Amino acid sequence: MLQNIVGTKIGMTQLFDTKGNVVPVTVVNVANWYVLQVKTVEHDGYSSLQLGLLKERYRNKPFLMEWLKEKAKFFLHIKEVSVDAATTVNFTMGQALNFTNGPLKVGAKISVSARSRGLGFQGVVKRWGFAGGPGSHGSTFHRKPGSIGNMRRQGEVIKGKRLPGHTGFRNFTVRGLTLVKLDEQAGCIFIKGALPGKIATLVHIKLQGV
Repeated sequence: MLQNIVGTKIGMTQLFDTKGNVVPVTVVNVANWYVLQVKTVEHDGYSSLQLGLLKERYRNKPFLMEWLKEKAKFFLHIKEVSVDAATTVNFTMGQALNFTNGPLKVGAKISVSARSRGLGFQGVVKRWGFAGGPGSHGSTFHRKPGSIGNMRRQGEVIKGKRLPGHTGFRNFTVRGLTLVKLDEQAGCIFIKGALPGKIATLVHIKLQGV
């Protein structure tokens, strides 16, 4: 069985469990992914599947094997997921991924990796939560980072010092999440909790505990 799958983040909403409790969930679209290439140990030195997300303009058309000759033209994202050698025999080029050949089961424990939202260039107060200096009584410190030297004559700056810079846009992995609902008709899954990234962010979903 395939242990990894890729999807795109739609956004957050809420569901109700059998006891009437509110469950915050993130909706991920996992539809319209196709197997573009099957890599084997004998031919490529390792086993994996190359997956492609079909562009929206072609989703209402029947899949054509000729599309594999111009992948960048017909597929929005192309990603590779690792699989064991025994799993590759269950997949063929041009095959559509669905809920039956993936790791998606209600109640399954999964981990999700995605790139967080980018916030641009930020100062130390917003980026790292520095308190800053006084805001009145003649202070001119305010939101500055303060001294960054290391008590040396040359004023060496220690590696890893927290300074202003590009905030966000980093890869994060959230583990121990629970898959609470599958919508096969819409091709969406509902994961309990929040996921990194903004709308349309590419997320990698991996089954845990196998």
